[in-house]
Amino acid sequence: MMILISYDISMADNCGKTRLRKIASTLENYGIRVQYSVFECDVYPDEWVKLKNKLLKIYDPKQDSLRFYKLGSNWHNKVEHYGAKPSVKIYEDLLIL
Repeated sequence: MMILISYDISMADNCGKTRLRKIASTLENYGIRVQYSVFECDVYPDEWVKLKNKLLKIYDPKQDSLRFYKLGSNWHNKVEHYGAKPSVKIYEDLLIL
């Protein structure tokens, strides 16, 4: 299932940078960064549970914000992209790692 995850991490204290790096690093293991604080993650339900639990352990609920948008399996028809940053079509584009 495709899940769009956005986050806003407070920099009010010194721990904010650490939380920000941990959130971004965790999400890079599960999805593609589509904007600075936005990731598209195509995960199986069991992976989603693990990912969500990891993120909820990292963020500070009194200072930070996490948003999860469950786009489902028919997400291709729900997302439109315009602008400078190229859109990666993970099911159509060839990625060489």
